[in-house]
Amino acid sequence: MKRNLTIQLDADLIRRAKVIAAERGTSLSGLVTQQITELIEARDRYVTARESALEMMSAATDHGGRHWTREELYGQRLDRYGA
Repeated sequence: MKRNLTIQLDADLIRRAKVIAAERGTSLSGLVTQQITELIEARDRYVTARESALEMMSAATDHGGRHWTREELYGQRLDRYGA
């Protein structure tokens, strides 16, 4: 179901947006709809990718690699820079 949305923009912004809409062969309403849709889709892709990454990280298994302690890491850094 489509509903109306009222927004307030300054005159120069409206004029410039109308030019862009005309260049793209759409209305100002169509331009706003397209931009909001793209924002929502980008956020949805981010959320999906983040959830997938978190699932993969939680399911990851330890392959016996080196485990560094905080002291070892900072000690090496301090030694390297002469502190």
